[in-house]
Amino acid sequence: MGPYLLIALGGVAGANARYLVSIWAANRVGTSFPYGTLLINASGSVLMGFFLTMAAGGGGHDPDARFLVATGFLGTYTTFSTFTYETIALMRRAAIRASLINVIGSATSGIGGAAVGIALANMFARGW
Repeated sequence: MGPYLLIALGGVAGANARYLVSIWAANRVGTSFPYGTLLINASGSVLMGFFLTMAAGGGGHDPDARFLVATGFLGTYTTFSTFTYETIALMRRAAIRASLINVIGSATSGIGGAAVGIALANMFARGW
């Protein structure tokens, strides 16, 4: 299977997962703050850190898996463009505190999430 088809298949799955997580978060905690986007970016960062660390530590990675998972699934699952739009929307509503929480929360949970994913992959590779 070629890279474009793998990316497309991963993208379909990632977009649908993003939608389902967004709906779940909206139903659980409401829509006054972009909780779904924050959750998606944080969990996507964990998954990306874990996947790419595992792929790199395996003595050579399968490029098809990278196309499917990293570029396709996680590329559409994470929502940086939505994050930026929602942050500006908060600013336009004069919700400066919420916009700062969104920026700081997304950046720290994304970086922290990637670090957690890397640590988990390293523990998993060593057999816990």
